[in-house]
Amino acid sequence: MTVVGRDRRERHITIPDRGELVLAWAVRTDTGHKRAANEDSAVVGFPIFAVADGMGGHSAGDRASAIVVERLGRERGASFLALDRLERAIVEAAHEIDALGDATPSGVGTTLTGAALVVDDGEPVFAVFNIGDSRVYRFEANELVQLTVDHSVVQELVDAGSLSREEAERHPEANVITRAIGFHDDPDPDVWAVPARPGLRLLMCSDGLTREVGDDRIRLHLAAGMPPDETAAALVDAALAAGGRDNVTVVVVDVLDLRDMSDTRAPR
Repeated sequence: MTVVGRDRRERHITIPDRGELVLAWAVRTDTGHKRAANEDSAVVGFPIFAVADGMGGHSAGDRASAIVVERLGRERGASFLALDRLERAIVEAAHEIDALGDATPSGVGTTLTGAALVVDDGEPVFAVFNIGDSRVYRFEANELVQLTVDHSVVQELVDAGSLSREEAERHPEANVITRAIGFHDDPDPDVWAVPARPGLRLLMCSDGLTREVGDDRIRLHLAAGMPPDETAAALVDAALAAGGRDNVTVVVVDVLDLRDMSDTRAPR
């Protein structure tokens, strides 16, 4: 398990020719009650936030997830991230993971989900990205929305109308994914644009949370109004209390304010 970065209760970010964005974030992770090791990893720090869930025997999954968050972690402290730079970082991590997999008979890989802050036409926007079945949720105006779509066998059955979402959670192939970083596949992330508005809360998590805690319970924790560190810890505790059958990792990012200074006029 690798965590790159640390919690922040308040971070002020200058938007060129626009104003100031104020963010807060936190990350929490736990091995769970059933696993011998934690193969999840995470990166937190402007402008990149992400969760990776590794796959592979003999700790190779741990190393795969660490590779991708460490590569993304090199972007921390930079200005707003460009999409082509994000894509290049993911491809570079995939090449390194493939090299690791060449020495592993069963192959090695990782899921990856997260959000990068970009500027679109002068406005701050989260570019939410996903490969695999880790997820990003948006909580805004008291409404919880799953932004990402799982790349999994059961999600394809749900899309085809063969399974309900409730049946999918209990399906014996619920953990079989159709897209990952590694296994010599070209990384192919889905990307969504989410405006960084005050009051927005993003949740990024491995499936160790969503297999134990339903959306209604997740919404209640996000709606409680606690700061990101306490919210992330409460969500991990909820997954452990519900069984903790897998590693669980949670990242919470809040947009606290967006201060527009574009109309400021100097006194005559």
